[in-house]
Amino acid sequence: MPYTIKAWEDLTIQDDFMFKAVMQDKQLCKGVLEAILNQPIRDIRYLAEELSLKAGYTSRGVRLDVYVEDEAHTIYDVEMQVRNEEGDALPQRLRYYQSQIDAQILAQGRDFAELRQTLVIFICPFDPFGRGWHLYWFENTCRRDAELHLEDGAVKIVLNTHGTGDGISPQLQAFMDYVNSGIIGANPLIRAMDERVHAVKRDENERMSYMTYELHLRDARKAGREEGKAEGLVEGEARGEVKGRMQNLLENIRSLMQSLPCEASKAMDLLNVPAADRKAILAQL
Repeated sequence: MPYTIKAWEDLTIQDDFMFKAVMQDKQLCKGVLEAILNQPIRDIRYLAEELSLKAGYTSRGVRLDVYVEDEAHTIYDVEMQVRNEEGDALPQRLRYYQSQIDAQILAQGRDFAELRQTLVIFICPFDPFGRGWHLYWFENTCRRDAELHLEDGAVKIVLNTHGTGDGISPQLQAFMDYVNSGIIGANPLIRAMDERVHAVKRDENERMSYMTYELHLRDARKAGREEGKAEGLVEGEARGEVKGRMQNLLENIRSLMQSLPCEASKAMDLLNVPAADRKAILAQL
């Protein structure tokens, strides 16, 4: 099935780009974390600028949605996970995100003992474990004695926004209702969150960033399919691969020109097209 770009006007908090944009508001981010943990947090700071997990669009690296730490230096990674495909291996995804964060900390020259408490949080509009709970909280304990904790600082939390009946706070329930159905109600956090969504949609720079982001994702998926098909093929097909990349680029430029709309030069700026290639590209548009 071909990858389609969702219309900018139709984005909700469930969409990865919008979720990340909303959570860049410090007070909203802190409020969501407090609702999930059901406890106050004095302050948070964003760590994205320190993160060197700059994965390519076709690599197995991670692009973290929300990466912050609190005043106690506890690290939080919060991700919106909307896919519920068979064999999607959500538990292994949690493990992978945790391992990448740990690797980043160690890459800064720190010792193992300096690995801080880390909470990897997945927000899912589905129930990945089938228990009907709103919140699943995992820590490492001894199989023989559940009272014996490994105390390695690794915590994994999965929210099921469609959970029922396990006594979560009104604040967290309001957040889950908003994720599920866009229900705003009278909750101040959710009202502020919805206002932020509309403010992002009014921002032309955000819209342009979204289009560029989605085009890169589309290329990544297409490249992944082509890479799979290319296994075992002879080197002589490299020429065809170059031609395919050029066709993808032309398609992306045309998409930006039509969707934003904008001139070809602006579209090429957004896609970081080298100056030396632009004349040839313009001739094919």
